[in-house]
Amino acid sequence: MLNKVREYIEKHRLLESGRRYLVALSGGADSVCLLLVLKQLGYQVEAVHCNFLLRGDESHRDEAFARRLCEQQDIPFHAIHFDTRTYASLHKISIEMAARELRYQYFEQLRKDIDAEAICVAHHQDDSVETILLNLLRGTGIHGLSGIKPRNGHILRPLLCVSRADIEKWLKEQQQDYVTDSTNLHDDVLRNKLRLNIIPLLSSTFPSAAESILKTAKNIGEATTIYDHYTQEALGRLVDGDSIAINALLQEPSPESILFEWLSTFHFPPATIENICESMESAISGREWQSPTHQLTICRGRLIVEPLQAPRPTLRIPEAGTYIYDETAKIRIAKQDGSHIIKSKDAACLDAEHVRFPLTLRPVAPGDRFTPFGMKGSKLVSDYLTDLHLSVFEKRRTLVLCDADGQILWLAGHRPDARFCVTPATPSTLVVNIIVT
Repeated sequence: MLNKVREYIEKHRLLESGRRYLVALSGGADSVCLLLVLKQLGYQVEAVHCNFLLRGDESHRDEAFARRLCEQQDIPFHAIHFDTRTYASLHKISIEMAARELRYQYFEQLRKDIDAEAICVAHHQDDSVETILLNLLRGTGIHGLSGIKPRNGHILRPLLCVSRADIEKWLKEQQQDYVTDSTNLHDDVLRNKLRLNIIPLLSSTFPSAAESILKTAKNIGEATTIYDHYTQEALGRLVDGDSIAINALLQEPSPESILFEWLSTFHFPPATIENICESMESAISGREWQSPTHQLTICRGRLIVEPLQAPRPTLRIPEAGTYIYDETAKIRIAKQDGSHIIKSKDAACLDAEHVRFPLTLRPVAPGDRFTPFGMKGSKLVSDYLTDLHLSVFEKRRTLVLCDADGQILWLAGHRPDARFCVTPATPSTLVVNIIVT
């Protein structure tokens, strides 16, 4: 056991002597083994225990056991209690997800507080097999089939080189007891069903099932290195700001893989990415998709992605002055004697005598029509913006400034209405500026 773990740590350069490490100690066999193995290997360790208050007396029993073990081993011990059910309810997530978030948030904060190098957790080979099968059943990408990684940021997994059977055998040789979480004995969640029912059935039919799965995961991990190199190189060539040209993407050997790697960073789920990929052949402008954080559209042969935006407000402006529109912009209106012209897309000069307050600054609405300066006749604002080749997202962000009668004075950032523009005979000018904050 000690030799296996030592070699694994050295191979993956996980720990260094002289540095301090936290060990997540639940009291179960895996975490007890991890704590004692790292101590026997000479690493400076401190234990951290999370009591999620979910299993009544059993939760307190586990904490007492972990504390007593650390006292016997002369290992510093940290413990925290969480109101996990309340946290899950407030954040509208499952109990399991709540416990995970609370645990890792606390681990990271404690790591910083005591200046520890990293947090060691006790995932082993059996956990990796379960994760691979879970990801396979859920329809994962290539990375999900390569198993649990030995390092993820400040989270280290030194026991991935051993199995649960290895751990139990070693603890028996050490005459070291541990506690058992009774919830792990019930097949009421998917991972437990795999552990208690499906994997034993696989192993009874294919005795080397676990070893074969791990070997395949290792091979996939090697292939992933090539895959990552290709997709990152392709993204470097194809991504232009917030968009990708569809025709260029379709020329790649695997457009869907590149699309998956690009859009998964914006939290688009695999099923949505598959739908987007299927829609690229027709490339119908205006189609839209959303993730929890971003939105994507097809516009003139490009895929364009940007963060979700809250609906823009309507601002009533009673008189000249400076007003905050939203967190992104404010508007300033000043009256000046004489005729003035400012050549800036963020400014408009209007004939003050023809403008009736109060004014309104609002998003473009369906049916809006104005007479663009320099053009003959009126035009739908939507058609004008389409002629500018704006995406649907850019159109939604566009604002119009209207007078008391609802007439458009200025298509902000583009053109004023010809009916309200200054002339050489204008006695006073309203100078309007949109200021991005």
